[in-house]
Order: sequence, then C-alpha cells, then structure tokens
Amino acid sequence: MGFAKITDEAIAELRSRIGKPLKRTTAPFYSEINSDASRHFSAAIGDDNPLWNDSEYGKGTRWGTQLAPPSILYSTENSVSGAVEGLAGVHAMFAGTDWRWFEPIRVGTKMHTTAVLKDMVEHKTRFAGRSFQQIYHVKFYDQNNLLLAEADSWCFRTERDTAREAGTKYEKALEEMHVSTDAEIEKYFQHYREEKPRGAVKRLWKDVNEGDVINPLLKGPYTVTSAVAFMQAWGNYAIRNHRIAFQYYDRHQRLAPRNQQNVPEPPVRVHWDNDFARTVGVPAAYDFGPERVAWISHMLTDWMGDDGFLRRLNTQIRRHNPVGDVVWCNGVVTGKSVDGDRHLVQCEVVGTNQTGALSIKGYAEVELPNK
Repeated sequence: MGFAKITDEAIAELRSRIGKPLKRTTAPFYSEINSDASRHFSAAIGDDNPLWNDSEYGKGTRWGTQLAPPSILYSTENSVSGAVEGLAGVHAMFAGTDWRWFEPIRVGTKMHTTAVLKDMVEHKTRFAGRSFQQIYHVKFYDQNNLLLAEADSWCFRTERDTAREAGTKYEKALEEMHVSTDAEIEKYFQHYREEKPRGAVKRLWKDVNEGDVINPLLKGPYTVTSAVAFMQAWGNYAIRNHRIAFQYYDRHQRLAPRNQQNVPEPPVRVHWDNDFARTVGVPAAYDFGPERVAWISHMLTDWMGDDGFLRRLNTQIRRHNPVGDVVWCNGVVTGKSVDGDRHLVQCEVVGTNQTGALSIKGYAEVELPNK
C-alpha cells in the first residue's frame, strides 16, 4: 500500500492560506451545548462530575446553571480537533492544543467559531522523517457574540509510508500491546473506587502552596470500546455511512484509503483498526489526542472543585497510547499569582503510561476563590 508524499508545491499552496479563514465548511458535531451533549461528552471521558451532568445541581453552584466540561469545545470546531486542510492523502497526527478559556461553557450555549491557518513549521522527526506542524488559531463565541475561549491547535503532517518503515523502530515499548495482569486490573478497580470530584468543597487560593500534588487520575486500560465511547460524544467530520459516506468519498477521493476488503474508509480508523494503525508506524489502534487533553482537563476540574475555573491548558502529545495502555494523569502546583481580582495557580501536568513512558505534558493555570 502506497500513500501520498509531502511535496514542496503542496506546502507552498498551504502556506499561501496562512491568516485566511478555512475553506472547509463541514458542520461541527455540536452547534449547541445542551444538557444531553454535556452529559454524553463527560461520560465519554469518564467524568461523573454532577456539575456537568445534573441541571438541578448546577443551579446550586456559583454559576447558577449546569455547565459542560471545558474540553467539549473540541466538538464544536473541526480544525481544533485535527481536521486540517491540504496535503491530500498525507497523514495528520494531532499533537497538541494551547487552550485559553475566558468564560465557563454553560448548558444552552449556541456556538459559532472562526478559524485560520496560523503557521506551517517544518520538522525532522525520528518517527516520520520530514513532517510539518500545521497550526490553526480558533476562536469560540456564544449566541451573544461573547468570546468564550480561543486556542492554537496543531497536527503533524507525516508520510504514512515513512512512518510505517521507521516509526516503531525507535521505541521498543511501542512494539507490543500491554496485557494487564490480574493484579493490575484489581489496582485499577481500587483506584476507580476512590476517585471523585472535589465538588462543592471550596479549594481556596490561600491554602494552596507551591509543590502541592494534584490528585492523580487514571484513564484506561484503553480499549476499542474506549475509542467508540469517545467517538459517540466527540464526533468526527469523516464518520459517515452508506450513501452519505460514498458521496463524501466521491468528492474527496484521497480521503479514504481502502481497507482489507477493498472498501474506502476514513483515516480516523487508526483508532480502532489495528492493521491500519500499523500503516502509520503504531503496533495497534490508539487513543485520540483531544481525548487525552480532555483527561488532563478532567484531572484539573476534579481538583479545583465547583468554584474553580480552568483558565489555560497547554499540552503536547508525546507518544501513542495503543489499546491495552493506561495513562496516569498527574500534576503539581508550580506557582501562584494575583492578576487584579483573580487568584491564579500555575501547574505542571503530565500523563504517563504503565511503564512510566511520557504520554502527554504541559502546563495549566487555574483560578481559585480566596474566601
């Protein structure tokens, strides 16, 4: 199986679009954040916080209404989740987002967004040789044109053939799927029995100190069922069926490589199709990048409680998590500051797998009450 190559001409054409609105007009998965959307998205990331799931509970909080997880915005605009333009047939690998939230995401919000290509940055990687970091800048507004958030989000465009030939050779731990022992499974059960959001108990800024450890969060072991659960609530522009799917593939003939039955399927199937995942140098199907960022966001919102507000989350995806892997989300307070009437806490955040391999890293800023 041969795939498209990165050409100088295609890169030049993409660079000519920098600063211009996206040409693509694919509808987002959610244009309105209703109660069902919030509940389904939070379930998809394993987040049972009643602030996202119970409208009556939300009325009793400082917000006066049910909120949605901040990471639900991945479902309201396609490019922030990795649906990039150009380089037809060249793999797009989601690699990170720098989120800045200005307002909580209230249930009942009707969304609209703007997105522009910000930059194309060339890299030389061990995983896939020549690649390009394709960065989009996205703004998120409500029905009153209030700016809720903005984000820089990026993918790496890599040649599938190069990745397949070189990708799994650079890290031995990626060559086999992890099989959990009975003891590990019992450990996971026990951890999940004890995990819970802080909820209505205020975490005050004055009580937080540099070096404080954020309550760790467990995600996994990852399965194809995990991928299906996330897809149900996150959505993906390329997931279509029957007539609608074939009409879409007819318009975008390099979008959907043929599967083993010679049927076109979109490249997002790397997340549930082991054989196709191997074409990009990974030993098995693996998790979604936006999903992993949402896990870190979940850790922070559990820790900060109902009265906290996640202002920033800048994360980098560092490796794949094939099915069988777990990710332990951890964080530590690295600083405190005051900006006007805002009391802010700075944190380093990481996610590592069962062997300790780095999966995701970054930093966050949380606003906390002080009384």
